[in-house]
Amino acid sequence: MNFTRWSARLPGTQRRAAARSEHSASPAPLGDSSVPAARAEHLTGPAALASAVEDLPVREVLDRIPALVALVQGPDHRIAYVNDAYTAAFGARPTGEPAHEALPELDALGLLPLLDQVLRSAKPRTVKSRKAPDGRSYTFTCTPVDALGAPGDDSPGGGVLIFAADVTDHAEAAARLRASERSQRETAVTLQRSLLPQELEQPDDLRIAATYHPGGTEAAVGGDWYDVITLGGGRTALVIGDVMGRGVRAAAVMGQLRTAVRAYARLDLPPHEVLQLLDGLATEIDANQIATCAYAVHDPNEGRLVYASAGHLPILVRDENGVVHRAEEPTGPPLGTGGWLHASGSIPLGPGSTAVLYTDGLVERRGEDIDVGVAALEEALAGATGTPQVVCDRLVRSAGVTADHDDDVAVLVLQHPARTGPGGELFRNAALELLGGIEATPRARAFASGVLTSWRFGSELHDLGVLAASELVANSLQHGTPPMRLRLRRTDRRLIIEVTDGDDHLPRRRRAEPADEAGRGIAIVATIASGWGSRRTPGGGKAVWCEFALPAT
Repeated sequence: MNFTRWSARLPGTQRRAAARSEHSASPAPLGDSSVPAARAEHLTGPAALASAVEDLPVREVLDRIPALVALVQGPDHRIAYVNDAYTAAFGARPTGEPAHEALPELDALGLLPLLDQVLRSAKPRTVKSRKAPDGRSYTFTCTPVDALGAPGDDSPGGGVLIFAADVTDHAEAAARLRASERSQRETAVTLQRSLLPQELEQPDDLRIAATYHPGGTEAAVGGDWYDVITLGGGRTALVIGDVMGRGVRAAAVMGQLRTAVRAYARLDLPPHEVLQLLDGLATEIDANQIATCAYAVHDPNEGRLVYASAGHLPILVRDENGVVHRAEEPTGPPLGTGGWLHASGSIPLGPGSTAVLYTDGLVERRGEDIDVGVAALEEALAGATGTPQVVCDRLVRSAGVTADHDDDVAVLVLQHPARTGPGGELFRNAALELLGGIEATPRARAFASGVLTSWRFGSELHDLGVLAASELVANSLQHGTPPMRLRLRRTDRRLIIEVTDGDDHLPRRRRAEPADEAGRGIAIVATIASGWGSRRTPGGGKAVWCEFALPAT
């Protein structure tokens, strides 16, 4: 191979050669400051360094550099030169052979089409971090080289200089970093899923389903969560929230907030008071961490969803006629901001209705107002029918959520079924207004006995229910104020007895001494019932309830 012939044609060599010829052909002008010709061969400083660089043999430089260098020419990319580093990596390569035969490593890396592109476009191309057959990773730069042939030579004149830098260490470091990120993400996903309910509670009056989709592989896991909490007395609390931020920290904060919500829910407080307590706790957990949350309570006796929102997206409800309503107000700031008094609102949720609670990952898209996403979700909900799980899946699909979605998504769907026929017979209500006086307790006892008899309960459950109703009414007459009401409710799983009055002092269970004439009513109710509790009612006053589990049929 005539290396001198093509090396003299590399870009820049002709210009440097011409510069040297002009310099040597032009005699230096004589004068006081001129340098004698005899001393011009001993230049010093930058001029001497530039002269030394110009005189370096190209092949000697290419042979000694650690990078892989190869030169191919013509449309077949015939080998013109490979340096020592290339030979050490892939073995000797015969000159004059086409690349697709003599350079199989380039074919395995998919670089042969790139050589064609470089030759046609006369523009350099670079591919980063390709793993070669020798197990090492290289970044390849392919540069067009013009006029490889000598004057008068008929051989093809175009070629490509292939320069491959070994980036194995960088590639392995990047692979370790990606593996670490995957491991951290898997840890966060595992933590997130372990903190979510493993099995949703299923209230008597509602049908509920939920779904959670973590962000795609390129997105860190966030702090989305949901929960369903049965409060007793037929009431159900529903929660959905989103901790700002991503990763294990967000998931850990989410777990603390979810645990706190369950504890506060057991106090049976109004939704805005639960959020008020949660706001203070969020500030204590991390003053720099904020979260949005919606907390709602469903009472089948009222047919409404009472809720409070801390910066969360509005609850959507589709009524029995298919019309979708948006719970707009009131909405307070996110949890963790402090100094805000939250307020509760309500939205109808009667039989045949479906409600959806969701996080922003379902409706938020880059470059698009979030109201557009909420409106699209309303439209999808209007046409989504079926079981709660079917509705969940349809809403997620309609929003375009896939495995590589860039944000977490949590969706909670609840339905209040419209029960008719034999199934509807298992859900009954009966109420009696109590006017007070000594005749209230006998009237309540007679009313409860008649209702339980008509509901065809067995004698044991009948007697226990009458006793519980009598004790609750007597307690209300002694410690409460009018108006008073006795309510009996049955579902397919339990009998619920509730008494309301106008006094907001909540009863507590205490030990009565032998000489005490009072203080045994709540203790008796707690002993004979499956569960009991009390709460303050929104208009003032209180409700005291107990429930009995029905035998399985």
